[in-house]
Formats: sequence, structure tokens, C-alpha cells
Amino acid sequence: MKNFIIAAGCLAASVSMAGAHTAPQTAPTSSATSLPAAGTPSDNASTTALMAGKNSFTEAQARTRLENQGYTEVSALTKDDQSIWRGTAMKDSKSVPVAIDYQGHIASK
Repeated sequence: MKNFIIAAGCLAASVSMAGAHTAPQTAPTSSATSLPAAGTPSDNASTTALMAGKNSFTEAQARTRLENQGYTEVSALTKDDQSIWRGTAMKDSKSVPVAIDYQGHIASK
């Protein structure tokens, strides 16, 4: 009887531990932006949302990242309450709204 109780206790503990191993959660994405974001800093075609978070870029660094992706005449860059830089720029001879998150993801319409 003693062995049965020990075995039952071990089985219950292993079932409890199995439930504790879940997949890690990823950071939530911001749904506050209406601009689609890029999947990587150098990829301009994606539908994932920009990530809110503390921004490590200065205005000059954000401007340089945009210019490195082919945007010109970057203007009116301001950091919003989610630390996403937003402004306007020219791309393919059109003025477009642009945004860049703390990870360097760029979004434009």
C-alpha cells in the first residue's frame, strides 16, 4: 500500500510539472497603429504591427534608418506615447506617412 501511495504521488507531481512547461509568450504587438510594419528593419513589406516600447533611437538615427530604406525628404518626425517615431517622407515620388519602432521596423502606407 505504501508503494502505491508513493507511485500515485509521483504520478500527480509529474502531471503537475508537465502543465508548467508551456511555450514562452511573445511580446504583445501594438494595435494602436494603422500602418503595417516591416518584419525586419530592412524589409518594407509586412502586415505585422509596430512594437510599442522604449525607443533607443534618436531622431537622427530614426531619420537615417528611413533614408537607408529609400525614403527621402523625411520630415516632422516626432516620438509618440508608445515611443514610435512618426512623420512623413517621400517614396516613389509620393508623400507617405512613415513610422519606425524601437526595433527598427519601418511602416508606411
